[in-house]
Amino acid sequence: MFEKMSFLTLQHYWFILVSILGALLVFLLYVQGGQTLIRRLGKTPIERDILIGSLGSKWEFTFTTLVTFGGAFFASFPLFYSTSFGGAYWVWILILFCFIIQSVAYEFRNKANNFLGAKTYETFLFINGLLGTILLGTAVATFFTGSLFEIIQNENGTISSIWRGPARGLELAFDFTRYETFINLSLGLAVFCLARILGALYFINNVDNENIVKRAVSNVKITAIPFLIFFLFFLINILVKDGFAYNENQVFMEPYKYLHNLIEVPIIGILLLIGVVLVLAGIFLGGFKASSKGIWFAGIGTILTVFALLLTAGFNNTCYYPAYGEYLQSSINIENSSSSRYTLVVMSYVSLMIPFVFAYIWYAWRQMNKRKINASDVEEGH
Repeated sequence: MFEKMSFLTLQHYWFILVSILGALLVFLLYVQGGQTLIRRLGKTPIERDILIGSLGSKWEFTFTTLVTFGGAFFASFPLFYSTSFGGAYWVWILILFCFIIQSVAYEFRNKANNFLGAKTYETFLFINGLLGTILLGTAVATFFTGSLFEIIQNENGTISSIWRGPARGLELAFDFTRYETFINLSLGLAVFCLARILGALYFINNVDNENIVKRAVSNVKITAIPFLIFFLFFLINILVKDGFAYNENQVFMEPYKYLHNLIEVPIIGILLLIGVVLVLAGIFLGGFKASSKGIWFAGIGTILTVFALLLTAGFNNTCYYPAYGEYLQSSINIENSSSSRYTLVVMSYVSLMIPFVFAYIWYAWRQMNKRKINASDVEEGH
């Protein structure tokens, strides 16, 4: 089956799988968004316990998906993995730190003899929700704006990457001499706002408390405005900017490259349009109708939108991890960064297990969400 596929088809197949994982990860950031709302929606200790109890059964999904996303990239596109995770390590170390303090917070917040106090661990959860989402969004934005690294072909035939950014990745968010930094931050802030919207929609769906639901509905409406501003700023800028195209071994800047990708590969443009419409529908249902179904519309819309954006960054002869400036020719694309054909074939057979994994996640989710969580569940220790 997979042996009969061309090498290029296998490379595109694995980029699709990695993009699906990335899209799922962004949707699951509703946990991080919900964590930033604990103090805003929970005005009493019991209300905050309800919110944390609601999120506490789901936070492992986000962390596991993040690890799987990184692992899939490592196995299928090792040059990207070594360049980004090994070069821009301060960004990834901060993201990892955010997830470490998250797990610590859920484990120790209600432990006996907790000398730090519950508020300290709630602060940890807020930090995870704030920095984790902004840094992840900023990192993904570099798929369109570029990073500062160099790929070197050694004398013995091996390839190595050298990160040329002085701040090991942090310059992507703080180098304000480049206009692209504002594009990076706009996506980071858009992901943060989207995570808060998804978190509020999740609480509307999962929590049985009238006061919390009312505050969550209000939060959806309030956060929708900055989300649309940041997302539209990012989307418009990437559609009108020059993109990183390649032809065989030559990388060049093509005007309106990402807009061309949406037009020349129409299925991607259709997925993006459907995704955006579904996100807006979810916001309308949750923020203006107080519907518990808003999370499903916005969630599916988030997955489709992010999936389409990632495909836009990598398909149609586009460098999905570009290097800018004098290092332009070091830009990474699907063809020059993948594992060997043999490795991709073997992993492709392993990938056939993915539907079973998704089925298990769906089943586990259904079991945990049979009914909404309320104050009695918290008081009785459920």
